[in-house]
Amino acid sequence: MKKNEIQHVNSHNEWDPLEEVIVGTLDGATIPEWHIQLESTMPKKFWNFYKKNGGRPFPEEQIRAGKRDLNDFIKILESEGVTARRPDPIDFSRPISTPDWTARGGLYAAMPRDVLLVIGNEIIEAPMAWRSRYFESFAYRSLIKEYFKKGAGWTAVPKPQMNDSLYNYNYTEPKEEEKRYSITEFEPVFDAADFIKCGRDIFVQKSNCTNQFGIDWLERHLGNEYTIHVLEVSDTHPMHIDATFMPLAPGKLLINKERLKKIPGMFKNWDIFEAPPSCLPDSHCLYMTSKWINMNVLMLDEKRVMVEKSEERIIKSFKNWGFKPILCNFRNFNTFGGSFHCVTVDIRRRGELKSYF
Repeated sequence: MKKNEIQHVNSHNEWDPLEEVIVGTLDGATIPEWHIQLESTMPKKFWNFYKKNGGRPFPEEQIRAGKRDLNDFIKILESEGVTARRPDPIDFSRPISTPDWTARGGLYAAMPRDVLLVIGNEIIEAPMAWRSRYFESFAYRSLIKEYFKKGAGWTAVPKPQMNDSLYNYNYTEPKEEEKRYSITEFEPVFDAADFIKCGRDIFVQKSNCTNQFGIDWLERHLGNEYTIHVLEVSDTHPMHIDATFMPLAPGKLLINKERLKKIPGMFKNWDIFEAPPSCLPDSHCLYMTSKWINMNVLMLDEKRVMVEKSEERIIKSFKNWGFKPILCNFRNFNTFGGSFHCVTVDIRRRGELKSYF
């Protein structure tokens, strides 16, 4: 790259000044077909919902409400100087088929953080373990090709076969201190949202969608420039790290104390903030997540943080901790399993690769 040439893709951490993101869409959102992957991750109160409605669209009134939240969010991002790009529309209601299996349909392109891992100047397509998400990366392909033509790296991790050998069909819910997952080590799989960047150090949790094989693949691919740390997480339904562990700025870490029982020693000189309980009422529909979605925040820089407008406890905490909360209605979108971090993937932050430890 020539001196002073613009780096169109550049992301090394969670807090450098944010300039461009991809924001997901609820267009075509489809209820995934019931599978052992859902049993190991989804709230029990909605199991029958998935069993009865797999392959059908999510309720239209919920889609409309979620889209309103998304539109408000994008307006706020743009007012804060952030460019928001969108994926292409995909018909997720169409059946999916490979030589090994079939599924009634897909899911959505709502959570780019799950699908794409941006490390430095490279966009990595994650080999996700849900069959319903097999072709989800295609919604982002036109954007990825555009970034590639402007100089970005582009890697697609080997596409998993996802035959029955990948899944532990004898899975039963583990007790709090047990480690038991609904995926095996048959092939490398991971969701990008199980990784979080902190400069030259990258943190990951093993989960029901990220196995050790997937972690090993990424570690070898990235080489000696990065160190991957596997966190010890106490969660009976692990899936995605960003409602458990969130570096907010140099020296400042947000944690879910119910899940992260042991903080790595490398954070001994950091300020550790414990996320307060969510203000979400129990009656609020959350198809795919717990109420800890309140800590799924997006840093626009080292001070500005996107927070759900009704989460009064964590808003107060952020102010006390010296941050500047930027508020947005997002509860209707929370229904679909994510918040500000999940619904975006950083494309460009203004900063350089360095170590923070």
